[in-house]
Amino acid sequence: MDLTNLKSQYASCTLCPELVACRTNVVFGVGNPHARVMIIGEAPGATEDEQGEPFVGRSGQLLTELLSSIGLSRDDVFITNTILCRPPENRNPRPEELRNCRSRLDQTIAIINPKVIITLGNFATKYVG
Repeated sequence: MDLTNLKSQYASCTLCPELVACRTNVVFGVGNPHARVMIIGEAPGATEDEQGEPFVGRSGQLLTELLSSIGLSRDDVFITNTILCRPPENRNPRPEELRNCRSRLDQTIAIINPKVIITLGNFATKYVG
């Protein structure tokens, strides 16, 4: 399996009815498919849901600045989240939502095979913990 096939598989995911009902886009992940560094956040926010890309809002601007400060760009890394859909009211992801997206995240990590995984937030850190 490659990233294109995996993205297609999850583009119309319906495993989490509440998230499906309120999402605009599935926010799969972006970046270098051969990245040595993978960044995993918690969940898409409103701007990410609108644009269908992770970390494009205020937190994304900060992430871009931080990457630049260490000589990297967004094109050098792969960025995704523990879940693909924005929770209503930006609430925390629920355990069943994290479970439903776990296989996809595991497959994404296996495909990218990064040397380093950076987690941003409690749920992403618990995922790799």
